[in-house]
Amino acid sequence: MSILKIAKIGHEVLHRISEPVTNFQDPKLMTLIDDMAETLVDSGGIGLAAPQVFVSKRVVIFFKPDDMGSDREHNFERKLTVMLNPEIKPMSTKTNINWEACLSVPKLMGAVERFSDISYSWTDFEGKLHEREAHGFHARVVQHECDHLDGKLYPMRIKDFKLFGFAEEVNNNLTLLRRGQPSTKE
Repeated sequence: MSILKIAKIGHEVLHRISEPVTNFQDPKLMTLIDDMAETLVDSGGIGLAAPQVFVSKRVVIFFKPDDMGSDREHNFERKLTVMLNPEIKPMSTKTNINWEACLSVPKLMGAVERFSDISYSWTDFEGKLHEREAHGFHARVVQHECDHLDGKLYPMRIKDFKLFGFAEEVNNNLTLLRRGQPSTKE
């Protein structure tokens, strides 16, 4: 397995619509998944889409948020969801706005509106279809990663650019706001 380089905002691979996976038993696909998993663990991220590692295929991996724990690196195979050709369907029109970050948009974060509740489906290596429902943060992770397959990065979904900035500054301001302190520095 190898740790792969991650494409950053501005690279054209991140703006392409990815090709569907058609050969589920391709050994190159298995290697890609293994390398993506190692890259994800190394980066400390929650999810990764193939375009983020310069492969324009409809492949997403992520740690299901309610399965995450401190032992991710040791047991990632058991807890990692691997999706080939995923599809998302909103379960209602209800949305929420929350902060997101991305390995392809380093050191920045922004508040993005997403569906609160979704159902999603994907194919596994054996061509078997799986379905799952997701709510809250889990739904946000799936939508964020699947956006990569359609050439979208989370900044493209930001409606108020006052809610976009360097993660260090945003986190500092959020911490101060939680404490009831002014968020401006003199």
